[in-house]
Amino acid sequence: MESLKTITNLVPQQRKEDRLNVYLDGAFAFGLHASIAADLGVGQQLSPEECEELQSRDVEYRAYERALRFLSYRPRSRAEVERHLQSKGLADSAVAQVAARLQEEGWLSDPGFAEFWVDNREEFRPRSRWAMSQELRQKGVSDQVIEKALQGIDEADSAYRAAEGRAQRLARLDYQTFRRRLGGFLQRRGFGYDVIKDVVERLWRECASNREDARSS
Repeated sequence: MESLKTITNLVPQQRKEDRLNVYLDGAFAFGLHASIAADLGVGQQLSPEECEELQSRDVEYRAYERALRFLSYRPRSRAEVERHLQSKGLADSAVAQVAARLQEEGWLSDPGFAEFWVDNREEFRPRSRWAMSQELRQKGVSDQVIEKALQGIDEADSAYRAAEGRAQRLARLDYQTFRRRLGGFLQRRGFGYDVIKDVVERLWRECASNREDARSS
C-alpha cells in the first residue's frame, strides 16, 4: 500500500491567480483550481486515491470552463460541445459529465438550439426545410427535435425572402438569364422545383412592374 503524502505548500500560480500549485513532501505534485483546493491546507495528508480524485475534479472543472467559453459565442448543440471537448483531448467520461452538468444548468438544450438555428436562418439567410434539417443533423440534433423546430415554416415565403434582394440585382437581365440565375440561387439553398418556379415567376412579374412604374414616372 502506498504511503500518504503531506501537503508542504500551496502556491498561487504566477500567470493564473485562480490556480494553485500543490507541493507534496517538498516537491511539486499538480495544479488545482482555487475552488477545488479551498479545503486543502499545509500539513494535510493525502492518499494516492485522493490525489487522483482532486486532479480528476480539476480536469472536469477546466473542461466546464472551456465549454462555457465555447458557448459564449452562440448557442450550441450537445453534440457540438462534446465534439469540441473531445478535440481538446479530454476523456469521454469527463466530456459526458460536463455535458450533463451544462444540460442540467440550462446551458445546453438541443430543442432550444434548434429553434435558435431555424430562427436565425429564417431572419438572415432563409433556406429550405431540407437544407436546415441537414445542417441540424450535422450538428448532432435528433430528427424528432428537428421536425418540431421546423414546424410552421412556409417554404414559399422563405424562398421569396431569400431571393428578393438577389432578384433586384438581376432585374435588368432578360427573362431566361434571370430565371436561370435566380433559380440556381434558390436551388443552392435547397428549395424544390415547384417552389423555385413559383417564386421566380412572382419576382419576375414584380421586377417587370417596377420597370413599368419607373418608365411612367
